[in-house]
Amino acid sequence: MKGGDTMANFQPLSFSNIQMPQFKSAAREILEAQESENASEFYKRLMHYIKEFDTSLDQEHEVGVRLVNFGQTIQFAVHNIGYYNPKLISFYGELEDGSQVQLVQHVNQISFLLLSVKRKNPEHPKRQIGFERDKQTTQEVNQACGQSAATKE
Repeated sequence: MKGGDTMANFQPLSFSNIQMPQFKSAAREILEAQESENASEFYKRLMHYIKEFDTSLDQEHEVGVRLVNFGQTIQFAVHNIGYYNPKLISFYGELEDGSQVQLVQHVNQISFLLLSVKRKNPEHPKRQIGFERDKQTTQEVNQACGQSAATKE
C-alpha cells in the first residue's frame, strides 16, 4: 500500500450485479440435437407439406406419392403416415388396383413426388391423411411448423 492508503479504503469486489450465463450440459445439447433429427420431427414437417398440398386439390383428387427406386416407379394414394423414432417413417395407402401398401423407409432415404391422384369415391368426404390428433399435439405442430398442420405422437 502506498502513502495514505489504508485497509479501511479497501473495497472488495462485488459480483452481485454480474449474471453468469446459463450453460447446458454437453450431454443435454447432444440429446436435443438428436431429438431434432428424430422421425417424429421429420413427420411433423412432412405432414405440413402434405396438408398444404391437399388443400390445393379439388374434391375429385387426393394426395398421392410417386417413388422412384432402383429404376422402378411406384405410385399410390396416401391414407396414413406414421413414424417410429429415431429414424423410420411409414406410409400407408392404396395402389390404383385397390391393393393396400405400406412403405417403411429410413428418413434419409425418403425422396418422392407429391401428386394429385383421382379419388375412387369423390361423392364421399375427403379422407384426412393421418390419424385423429389431440389438441396439444396439434398446437405443438403448429408451433414447430409455424402454420396449421397435424402429427401423430
